[in-house]
Amino acid sequence: MPSSPQVPGTRNVPANGQPGRRGVSLRFFLLAALASLGACSPPQSPQAAYEHAKGTFVHGDLATSQQEAERGYQRFRNSSPEWAWRFRVLEGQSLLWSGSYREVLALFESPAADSAPEDLHVSIVALQAVALARQHDLGASEEKLRETDRLCAAGIPEGCGEAFQARGLFALGQNQYAEARQDFERSLAFARAKNDAFLETTSLLNLGGVLVKEGRYDEAVDSSEGAYKAALALKADDIALAAQENLAWSYYRLGDSDRALDLMVVAEKRAEQLGDTFDEENGLTNIGYVYLDERRFELAEEAFSHALAQARVGDRKEHMLNALRVLARLSLQMNDAGKASEYAAEALSIAHASGNHADEIYPTLVQGQIAAHLGDAAKAKQIFQAVEGDSVCPTSLRWEAQHSLARLYEEQKQPVAADREYRTALATFETARADVRHEDFRLSFVTNGARIYDDYVHFLVTQGTPEQALRWADYSRARTLAEGLGLLSNERTSADSRSNQLEPPRFDARSIARRARGALLFYWLGEKQSYLWAITSQKTELFTLPPGPEIEAAVRRYRTLLKGPQDALQSGGDARSLYGVLIAPAQSLLAQEAKVFILPDGGLNNLNFETLVVPSPRAHYWIEDADVVNASSLRVLAASLAGRETGSRRLLLIGDSVAVSNDYPELPGAADQMASVARNFAATEQRVYQHELATPAAYLQNRPEQFSYIHFVAHGTASRLSPLDSAIVLSKEAANRDSANPDSADTDSANPDSFKLYARDIIHHHLRADLVTISACYGAGERQYSGEGLVGLAWAFQFAGARNVIAALWEVTDPSTDKLMSRFYQELAKGAAPDAALRTAKLELLRGNTFHSPFYWAPFQLYTG
Repeated sequence: MPSSPQVPGTRNVPANGQPGRRGVSLRFFLLAALASLGACSPPQSPQAAYEHAKGTFVHGDLATSQQEAERGYQRFRNSSPEWAWRFRVLEGQSLLWSGSYREVLALFESPAADSAPEDLHVSIVALQAVALARQHDLGASEEKLRETDRLCAAGIPEGCGEAFQARGLFALGQNQYAEARQDFERSLAFARAKNDAFLETTSLLNLGGVLVKEGRYDEAVDSSEGAYKAALALKADDIALAAQENLAWSYYRLGDSDRALDLMVVAEKRAEQLGDTFDEENGLTNIGYVYLDERRFELAEEAFSHALAQARVGDRKEHMLNALRVLARLSLQMNDAGKASEYAAEALSIAHASGNHADEIYPTLVQGQIAAHLGDAAKAKQIFQAVEGDSVCPTSLRWEAQHSLARLYEEQKQPVAADREYRTALATFETARADVRHEDFRLSFVTNGARIYDDYVHFLVTQGTPEQALRWADYSRARTLAEGLGLLSNERTSADSRSNQLEPPRFDARSIARRARGALLFYWLGEKQSYLWAITSQKTELFTLPPGPEIEAAVRRYRTLLKGPQDALQSGGDARSLYGVLIAPAQSLLAQEAKVFILPDGGLNNLNFETLVVPSPRAHYWIEDADVVNASSLRVLAASLAGRETGSRRLLLIGDSVAVSNDYPELPGAADQMASVARNFAATEQRVYQHELATPAAYLQNRPEQFSYIHFVAHGTASRLSPLDSAIVLSKEAANRDSANPDSADTDSANPDSFKLYARDIIHHHLRADLVTISACYGAGERQYSGEGLVGLAWAFQFAGARNVIAALWEVTDPSTDKLMSRFYQELAKGAAPDAALRTAKLELLRGNTFHSPFYWAPFQLYTG
């Protein structure tokens, strides 16, 4: 769980009860500007000795820096009193960072701090203020802070940056996050004005930690990344580790568990290498949270238990609290209510003893969940309502309490109350999502609300309102894409007596099917129960499917099979079973519909439904029966059907680029494919950028919105950790090109990636294209987000406004792709719609002798909307 900002030596203070906030490692530093950090030989002069001791402190060796500072004070107290006092202040900083608060206060009692040089007074008083605050002597601490205010106002600037940090820490201890943020921002501005790199680094770290506590995770990422880079430059390993932990936790709270887990594992190993058991406990607890979310309970329990054992050895109450409360939650999910109660009670006892009410919220919520599990509805209700109404309750805990209350009402057969609480929980969640500004994180944040949506959809189905369930299910889909296309402007809320409740836009699913001239298969993969809505112009029918994890496991097995050139008709048992689960229930409704729109969920986004095997009367691929199109949501599909008709056949053709490295050689068949595509368009209606002219600028700077057809023939990359960094690989820009050295882009200082057309750049250039074709590997992307589907190049072009996009799910081969694209564009030239043209081209490969395996014809899919 997250912890609060860190003063020197306090390491991680427990977070205010927020689930999963364990990783916040906000550190507070009181250190003057560094003139130099280096010294390898034993220093002789006061300045050299001081800089060596200070460098040791910056690098995180607190015990050594404290010893060196104490020796320096004793050595120079008579010969150079001013330097002696600087050593004394550094010794105080080392002790404070070590958590030795009483020793800090004693250090400045004798000799009297009043005898210190004037320019050190602010730093000394700030140290005293922090030590007093950590001793819970808030009155004395506040008086010291007022003294720093007077000194700084009197024109003594030395140490004022540290004073701002001290005031920020004090505010944070009172849960005054806005005030703390402002103080750390003042410290940051002071550091930059004084060109103090170390103070700037710690200010960024502290600011990132406060932003985490405020739930402003995307902003916390920016500050934490800044702190991490600055710490590396200073070789401040401990600060870098703390920034890395904050960064990982921010990613986790933004729903990006993949990226978070990578950072958490690295941070935990780094802490182990540094011998930093404190931060090793942090890393273990953070990693356990990800395992808990993934329902890998044994791994989660191992991580949490190890962290708790280490915390008990060191008697670190805040770490014990963090481990205990999440162990309580884990035990409950493993149906061990007795052990869960023990863990929760101990966690609450520690939280109560700390005197910080906010620390009590999370274990209190877990106690409510335990009461609900044991059937004590009255106690559970009282706890959930208390948590929900607590003024210092973090947003994530608030929506969890509301979700828990909704489930309690559902179990108590109170459907009206349950419906109200589900909507309230979703309103709280969506309000938090609306505050996320970074486009990358808006994609991942939906993951945090997936279980609320899943439970609510299931509740609505069991209440006999499947069309209402479909409306909410669709509302959770393609949120970021729909926002980018301006399709959520009609979203509204209606207020009840306690909070705003969402009211998703209404739609007529059968009308959408009628306008689409096909059947719609809308899938919902739930944790315990999945659903299929089969929709035609005449009726909507709901089918119950197996749990989502069971379906997704079969999809993964089948995907592995398809990536090799095997014939699934002969060896694909999953191809038949998946057809039986996903298509067969609705087969009677599809009999009259040649076109079928698939609206997948979860792992189904990685499946080409055309490859599913119809077992009888003759085993064959489903593509022979149906024209299959992929769509992200009903409202996005409806908008596409109501879209413009350009009547234009203007083509933008880019590819056959120059090799940029050994990883991206020239494509041998690219020139032939480009010629094949171009011959289907009038010469006056095409703009071609080939070879060295095929650069990202050829797309970005040539008004792509004027073209109705856009086609790329190139390499493609898909980034799993950062999907908007997926790219089409083209030629280097002229300023970066070195024809004599194809690997020169790796070292070119101007722009080493000038040959990449990134997804994050594509989304900012509006399109009116009827069709974008990405003839490259992995154009569809490798990572699917909850509710959003696969995010990569195809998604980016859809976000920009393309009506249809053709992209590949896996690696493609040149000969089969060239043949498929040639036939595809021939069919387009005859007037066929993109979906029909693509199906015809695929069937030609399927019915041939060379490329009949789905490995060759199935990677390319049509995404509409």
